[in-house]
Amino acid sequence: MLALLPQYTHIVNPKLKHTYLTFDDEANLVIKSPKVSQHYIEQLLLKKSKWINRSREKLLQKKGRLLDFSEEATLYYQGHAYPLRLIAHSKKRTQLIFSQEAFLLYYHHYNEMIFQKHIDNFYKEKAKQCLPPLVEKWSQQMALVPESIRFRKTKRQWGSCSGENVLSFNTMLMKLPLSVIQYIIVHELAHIEHKHHQKSFWCLIEQHLPDYKEHVTELKNYTT
Repeated sequence: MLALLPQYTHIVNPKLKHTYLTFDDEANLVIKSPKVSQHYIEQLLLKKSKWINRSREKLLQKKGRLLDFSEEATLYYQGHAYPLRLIAHSKKRTQLIFSQEAFLLYYHHYNEMIFQKHIDNFYKEKAKQCLPPLVEKWSQQMALVPESIRFRKTKRQWGSCSGENVLSFNTMLMKLPLSVIQYIIVHELAHIEHKHHQKSFWCLIEQHLPDYKEHVTELKNYTT
């Protein structure tokens, strides 16, 4: 019986020397390679089938994944899962309300791009409220002062520290438990002193967060 090959997107880049298997934000398989034959791709998929299935399953189980508004959706806020309820109303504007028990999204015209924009804005506003006081708290405790703080939605990083000590935080941080948010803040502040991930960097983090490894483990359960 012929094995069924998984669906995938193949991106050909002549500059690549090797073939790479990755997944996009919706857990779809993406193959990046130099110019290769279809036979080569099929053999690779067969060889890596167990890894592909296992990796996709892990991604699908992560919290905070990209929403599918056609299904029953869940939004994460500070580590807690809340149902997202779409409610049609007569007013011609879309409004997202957090009621402590659920997210209520009122709409007149069904438009998933607008829905996502309101959700992104919710996280951004909460990040601007929540993060600066926490940065100030840990900055004083660690005696490490950032040049400034920036907020933006990114697909890969939860946070970063530039060479000029500007801290950037992904607004999707607000999906995470507060303890994990604080770990990321400490992580980025530590980069003011250590621009690397060598032993001295982790020792500095452990000095202020002895249980930081638990937060690293919890962070792996979430996706941006």
